[in-house]
Amino acid sequence: MSTRPQIAALVSVLHKHAHAQHIVDRFLEGYGWNSRHHRPEMDLVSVYVDQAKPRPAEPKEGDRWDLSREREARFPQLKVYPTIADALTLGGAKLAVDGVLLIAEHGEYPVNEKGQTRWPRYEFFRQMVSVFRASGRGVPVFNDKHLSWNWAWAREMYDTSVEMGFPFMAGSSLPVTWRTPDVEMPLGAKVEEALCVGCGWIDGGDFHGYETIQAMVERRHGGERGVKWIQAYRGDAFWKAHAEERWSRELFEACLCRNHSLGQARAGFNDTFPTGDELRQLVADPWAYQYEHLDGLICTMIACNGIAGGSWAFAARLQGESRPLSTYMYLPMPPGLANFFSPLVNNIEQMFLTGVPSYPIERTLLTTGLTAAGVESLHQGQLRIETPHLDIAYQPNPRSTYWRT
Repeated sequence: MSTRPQIAALVSVLHKHAHAQHIVDRFLEGYGWNSRHHRPEMDLVSVYVDQAKPRPAEPKEGDRWDLSREREARFPQLKVYPTIADALTLGGAKLAVDGVLLIAEHGEYPVNEKGQTRWPRYEFFRQMVSVFRASGRGVPVFNDKHLSWNWAWAREMYDTSVEMGFPFMAGSSLPVTWRTPDVEMPLGAKVEEALCVGCGWIDGGDFHGYETIQAMVERRHGGERGVKWIQAYRGDAFWKAHAEERWSRELFEACLCRNHSLGQARAGFNDTFPTGDELRQLVADPWAYQYEHLDGLICTMIACNGIAGGSWAFAARLQGESRPLSTYMYLPMPPGLANFFSPLVNNIEQMFLTGVPSYPIERTLLTTGLTAAGVESLHQGQLRIETPHLDIAYQPNPRSTYWRT
């Protein structure tokens, strides 16, 4: 019998460039880490695929199809199972794995009237927990991205993990990827205002922005205490708020300066920083979410598709500092290897080996709640939404967990 931990993957789809492919393949194939090829000290032994699209007879550019059977044929330890329960019990009666990957980010799932894709993370989680309860034990679980599009379900997932006592970690690559420049928020810093600028989409893309901010500001003096309200701004309301400086112009420009793929309105000039009119020309549909923490900190997440390409930049004004602290969360995108999944997988590995999450699940609970509340503000005509349910206090991991090279 192998003494190596055995891992199960519960995924929505397993096709090229899906989150599941990037994560699962790193557990199967290994990945580059610290200037060498690293192979995880554990075996991915089972996978459940919710939507297994067959390979077309004549594939066309952009076609995606299921890779699970090919991976099963290539890796003797891996087996594809027809149900979540089978993947967790390896076809038996009791839990038979030492860790679970829950990845439901891609696939063909319905979108509700608010623009939220109804990813089946909660449904996967409930089936998994049923096996845990029947087996009388749980194991470490990693949930890719936010917990659920539905706040009540997300809270239930968190509460269940606390009740049952199994390690639970979640989130995306943003908090753990490279930063340029390589800076960290000083532990205990007094943050006066924080802001991030990036590109994305409503709900799932918004989550990346909230994580970018939260991974930094949770390290402030006193730690995290929760959020009291949030308000969305989109289209004309965004431009009006921007002109009135509802958020710091200095922090906004600091973020643009950090962006590695800043859109240009002009060619042939040394200074490509956009004027106000050029910003409007480049960004057809901007939106922002501004929210206040219970300790008074104001944060703003801004999506500027058309100028802020690639990833998210962060900036904050700190008490006693004359210049903003700013950095860029660098995500080198496909068609390459999407290497930002490597630090995410490395942190997942450490949790599976030690039983200790690299960062608090409360961070993801809070950012999940912010994502849902921001979407609700948009849906209600950009009204300010009070968020007493986001009274979520926690202390950060004092150790930095992002990728330093």
